[in-house]
Amino acid sequence: MRTTSKTPHLLSNQEKYERSHRRQKRLVTAARLFILVFFLALWEFSAREGYIDSFFFSSPSKVTACFIGMVKDLSFFSNAGITLLETIVSFALVFMIGMVSATILWYSKKCSEILEPYLVILNSLPKSALAPLFIVWLGTGINTIIVAGISVAIFGSVINLYTGFKQVDEEKIKLIYTLGGQKKDAFTKVVLPGSVPIILSNMKVNIGLALVGVIIGEFLAARRGLGYLIIYGSQVFQLNLVITSIIILCLIAMGLYQMIQALEHYYKRKI
Repeated sequence: MRTTSKTPHLLSNQEKYERSHRRQKRLVTAARLFILVFFLALWEFSAREGYIDSFFFSSPSKVTACFIGMVKDLSFFSNAGITLLETIVSFALVFMIGMVSATILWYSKKCSEILEPYLVILNSLPKSALAPLFIVWLGTGINTIIVAGISVAIFGSVINLYTGFKQVDEEKIKLIYTLGGQKKDAFTKVVLPGSVPIILSNMKVNIGLALVGVIIGEFLAARRGLGYLIIYGSQVFQLNLVITSIIILCLIAMGLYQMIQALEHYYKRKI
């Protein structure tokens, strides 16, 4: 009888929490939309009334017209498509190389002690300084751009993944060894499953860094892509094209981030 009498109370509390959570999400979404609409309206108003020079700062209406023109002449698809492809390839290679490298470092303590200082130094190196070398070594083209995208994210990725692997509960690893397991069993049954949240968090960071690296590469070694459009537009003073390309980059970055976040939410629902 006690359980029956408490059940409605517990359900009521759960319903209140769910309603409060939904209300909070709606409030956050409304606030975000309000800020965006207010900013766009203020930008358009300032440009039309002459408070800012629309030649240098453009306006939402001019950006929209420029975007429609890019869609009509298909330059949007060719340039945004190549940037997106380069970013995804760079991100995939960063993920694979990072996982393999962090696994090797975890397996070999001696190797990690030798290489860790070099990884820290390379991670702190300004990656834009390496781009001219990539051009000399690889020439201009997609290979150089992909390598530039990898270089921005790879060293930090290896360090973060390796650090995450080391932070897994040591007692669980000892239990595997006590039960007769090998180091491979400890990695596959404890370290890797226990590091999934860190891996997903690392992926969210790396997708943005890969895009940054690709744009750096396109600034120097591309004839297509959004980075190339930004450089070209600034050189010929087509600032509408520059700002439109930057906004498209923001939308691509947001879309890629949301994809990784959706993967993270799916994992959380499964556990």
